[in-house]
Amino acid sequence: MKAVKIQKAGGPEILELQDITLRKPVKDEVLIEHVAIGLNYIDTYHRSGLYPLIFPSGLGMEASGVIKEVGPDVSNFSVGDKVAYSAVPLGAYSTHRIFKTKSLVKVPDEIDLTLAATLMTKGLTTFYLLHKTYPVSSGETILFHAAAGGVGQIFCQWAKSLGCKVIGTVGSDEKVSLAKKNGCDEVINYSKEDFSKKVMELTDGKGLPVVYDGVGKVTFEKSVKCLKTRGMMVSFGNSSGALDPIDVPKTLQPKGLFFVRPSMGQYLHSNEELNEASKALFEKISSGKVKVEIFKKYKLNDIKQAHIDLEARKITGPAVIVP
Repeated sequence: MKAVKIQKAGGPEILELQDITLRKPVKDEVLIEHVAIGLNYIDTYHRSGLYPLIFPSGLGMEASGVIKEVGPDVSNFSVGDKVAYSAVPLGAYSTHRIFKTKSLVKVPDEIDLTLAATLMTKGLTTFYLLHKTYPVSSGETILFHAAAGGVGQIFCQWAKSLGCKVIGTVGSDEKVSLAKKNGCDEVINYSKEDFSKKVMELTDGKGLPVVYDGVGKVTFEKSVKCLKTRGMMVSFGNSSGALDPIDVPKTLQPKGLFFVRPSMGQYLHSNEELNEASKALFEKISSGKVKVEIFKKYKLNDIKQAHIDLEARKITGPAVIVP
């Protein structure tokens, strides 16, 4: 059994693959043998110290696998069940893991386990953004940043299936076609064009009811300009860096804007909420309304290179680590 551990915050060079020994699962726990592990940009936040950890620490929030052993009194899961999760504590970067049943979901037979590993964080994030944070309506025009990325691949297709017109932004010409493939009606390369002006042009000066922004620092100010009166700014990530402090009277008050910083833990806190979200996700995948292709697979002992590629923006779709 092996797991990636870090002893301090830093660059990819601090990632260490170590031999581990696991105890027996106790009440409400199971032992999972991982089939695949999701690779997400948030993993670099944990590693770098942007999101502080207590050391030593594991890394990784999502994975899929097969239950090999159950603890006493576990009745809702059995040995051999196919399962997946996206939850804390960190530690998904491992071949095996003891995990709480409250954060597990069963994976339907029609869903590939390797694919399931990369669906959880991105797919469940998409669910709460579109159905809970700002529940979209058919016919609405919305803006999503980083439309060629891992979340973008799922989000844009899901939004289209709900009847939305999707404007997506990307950071390079190479990603325009990928964003269109992901379901965007309009794609703006924000490295070449002022996306706020283009959005106002596309909406005949009316602006948008909502902007979903996982990029952060470099897109926030212009995103606010895209919103109509009483619009909502959904800031769910900061891949370009953390936001500067917001001047509420100057930034939000003039148009009576709403600002929200959601996270999965706030929306999928209970097992009922988690099951609702995962059921909706798996239905979108099995129905073909959302199609997901794994962009790249890494071995667990190649984890340093995986993080280098993440931060260099070389991963333009869902990626997994195979133990």
